[in-house]
Amino acid sequence: MEYLLETKNLSKKFKKQTVVEGVNLSVPKNSIYGLLGPNGAGKSTILKMICGIYRPSDGEVYFKGEKWNRGNLKDVGVLIENPPIYENLTARENLKVRTTALGIPNSRIDEVLEIVKLTNTGKKVAGKFSLGMKQRLGIAMALLNKPKLIILDEPTNGLDPIGIEDFRNLIKSLPKKDITVILSSHILSEVEQVVDEVAIISDGVVGYEGKINENLEGLFRKIVLKNRRKN
Repeated sequence: MEYLLETKNLSKKFKKQTVVEGVNLSVPKNSIYGLLGPNGAGKSTILKMICGIYRPSDGEVYFKGEKWNRGNLKDVGVLIENPPIYENLTARENLKVRTTALGIPNSRIDEVLEIVKLTNTGKKVAGKFSLGMKQRLGIAMALLNKPKLIILDEPTNGLDPIGIEDFRNLIKSLPKKDITVILSSHILSEVEQVVDEVAIISDGVVGYEGKINENLEGLFRKIVLKNRRKN
């Protein structure tokens, strides 16, 4: 199996507190990979190390078989926390700001608007978008540079059932476009419907990685409780 991204003994300390310890992940190319864990488990810290926001205290990140470097950012799209949207601009104008800053052809704007199904928003400013539309615009921004990897941190938080279904369909379409997805969430019912493999993290330690061969909620509970007893 070909892996797009791997971590080797990845750890992060803030002062004397160890937040993530010895994390080994293997993310298959063109897959949807779920990073699961309760709030405060260390998911966001791992993602921020993967995309270069945090420097690891120990361990390495490998991208396409080589040690991660800042040049890899051209192949990575990221949506962590809230989308970086200018609410007084339209969807197209928001994307135009990005293409100008990154030197990306403006023709890419229509392509990503089509992917996220925001082609008909016209002159409506982003501040008047629903939460689901804002999330899709955030993904459009992350897709502008034609990434090989897109990282999404708790992307369905606050979405209504229709918004979640639209989002689910969008995520499923990305591997067909040669895009690998890392999806962080604690909403197990949603993750179970889209992922190919998962890693379950609790108290900064990965307790399981692989395909879902049993009830995900039961597996999740078992791993989280096991890690808590160890700590």
